[in-house]
Amino acid sequence: MAIQRMDNVLIVVEDLDAVIAFFVALGMEVEGRGPVEGRWVERVIGIDDVRQEVAMLRTPDGHGKVELAMFHTPKAISAEPRDAPANTLGIRRVMFAVDDIEDVIARLRAHGAELVGDLERYEDIFRLCYVRGPEGIIVGLAEQLR
Repeated sequence: MAIQRMDNVLIVVEDLDAVIAFFVALGMEVEGRGPVEGRWVERVIGIDDVRQEVAMLRTPDGHGKVELAMFHTPKAISAEPRDAPANTLGIRRVMFAVDDIEDVIARLRAHGAELVGDLERYEDIFRLCYVRGPEGIIVGLAEQLR
């Protein structure tokens, strides 16, 4: 049997409000936010004494989702440098299709985001860039040209 869909991507954060604001500026919508704790979540993630706050955000079309989790207990740990380069092992970025890449970059800059490299054109198909937001989170942006 094949998978049905990709449900969401989880990002563990320290400042939930700042990261929510960043993704809302990108164009995502908050679907829900609240505490997650109890024996069931401890068994699922394999960590005891878990107390966290989770926010679920969705793309405007309702298909793509990002789950943000801020751990109160136990405290989250950093597995890599915050500003790890694009060739670091593991998940490096989440890519979003956008209508107006320059407008999105400007909105994200208001939330402290910076371009990782340059805004570039790939043939006559896309304009692409990587943006580093709060807590070192990298999002890719792609504006289709045709």
